[in-house]
Amino acid sequence: MQRRAQGKPRIGAESWAVVEEKLRQDWSPEQISGWLQKNHNVQVSHEWIYQHVLADKRAGGDLSSHLRCQKKRRKRYGKPDYRGKLPNRVSIEERPAIVEQRERLGDWEADTLIGKGRRGALVSLVERKSRFTLLQPVDQCLANLVSQAMLSLLEPLAGKVFTITGDNGKEFANHAQIAAVLKIAFYFAHPYSAWERGTNENTNGLIRQYFPKNTNFSDTTFKEALAVADKLNQRPRKCLDFLTPFEVFYLSSVALTS
Repeated sequence: MQRRAQGKPRIGAESWAVVEEKLRQDWSPEQISGWLQKNHNVQVSHEWIYQHVLADKRAGGDLSSHLRCQKKRRKRYGKPDYRGKLPNRVSIEERPAIVEQRERLGDWEADTLIGKGRRGALVSLVERKSRFTLLQPVDQCLANLVSQAMLSLLEPLAGKVFTITGDNGKEFANHAQIAAVLKIAFYFAHPYSAWERGTNENTNGLIRQYFPKNTNFSDTTFKEALAVADKLNQRPRKCLDFLTPFEVFYLSSVALTS
């Protein structure tokens, strides 16, 4: 990404006017960001749009009223990050623009679903273009177990792993090891910015249909997790023009975008 010239605004007034127009049409910041990139070659990240909305709200504006899930997002704004910083983390701001565009296979989002009473966890990996999902339970949500699970899921897919984007949980403390073994780049979303991993967050909602919040993942088998992943991967998606994630990931050469 080219750096802006000294003193030149990163995003021009005309682009912000378009952003505000789309917000008032109830478009999400993710939809606006992707649409501007695809149709006008203008790069405005989700975070910039949310910060613009926050500034508008502080000035008495109404843009925030058009956001979905307002309670969660208002809570996230300005919330201190008590989890500490992971060593050598690379911010999502450094992630190449091609990841946002969903024009290639191999860009993944990573998360963990925690079991009841923190008994075990489910490692969740979702490929951004195809929505292809990989799941593996671990007895505890510890960095060594999570990294082992991620490597066992992704190493067989050599050639279809270029980046991973995770949240800032300590279970991803071994991110450098994962990146080195897979020969890929590992990025981190901003703290309390789940929308920056929207594909993963939406998929986790689908997973909870089969593994509700009272699930004890330390008792969940790999076979059970695989069965749920298969259900999701064989289900046609509207966003994929009613192809399945399996078809897009393994069979389709169509350049699908969300």
